[in-house]
Amino acid sequence: MTDLRGKRLPTWALMRVYAERVALDVMLGRASFDWSSWTIEVYDASGRHVVSKPFADVLAIQQARQG
Repeated sequence: MTDLRGKRLPTWALMRVYAERVALDVMLGRASFDWSSWTIEVYDASGRHVVSKPFADVLAIQQARQG
């Protein structure tokens, strides 16, 4: 899945949170799927790679927040 429109965010922290939210939304759409090898990739407006975030890390963060 690719989002070609993107979203402008003013800070790294907001970008990270948004990327995590997108990954969670995708995972919630198919809860029984194995997401262990999936990664969310973030690029800037020039097409330069900014960050990669494994879905497994996002899931672990979410589970830690839920406690």
